[in-house]
Amino acid sequence: MPEVPSVRAVLLDDDRLVVFRRTVPGKELYWSVPGGHVEPEDASLEHTLHREVMEELGAVVSGVTPLTTLECVRDEGIKTQHVYGCRLVSMDLALRCGPEFEDPARGRYEVVRLPLDPAEISAINLVPPELGTYLTDTVTLLPGLIA
Repeated sequence: MPEVPSVRAVLLDDDRLVVFRRTVPGKELYWSVPGGHVEPEDASLEHTLHREVMEELGAVVSGVTPLTTLECVRDEGIKTQHVYGCRLVSMDLALRCGPEFEDPARGRYEVVRLPLDPAEISAINLVPPELGTYLTDTVTLLPGLIA
């Protein structure tokens, strides 16, 4: 069965990058950006992005801009990650929903804002690592790339 593609939201809140600090029982601390798998009911990759930021952040975004597509090599095959830049319009964490927030065993999703500084990005364990490399190389350019 082919791998289901995913989307990732490189989300700017003014001059900060919105990320998750992920604390999962039994796993090393890591960081990630909002996103997830394309579902059958999603009309497009952009629809998936809007759905995921609402589920994970209770957020509305604007300026959705395709940035890159990453091919992440894993033991189980290649995972395609479509990376979009966007700007935060509003966020209400009380609106977050989904299994990751209903099951404590899935860990914590702490919302953190990082400065647009390559040293800040390279200093954290950003997952997937291919996204960490991309962001380290482009983070200072993001305000000019995102509509």
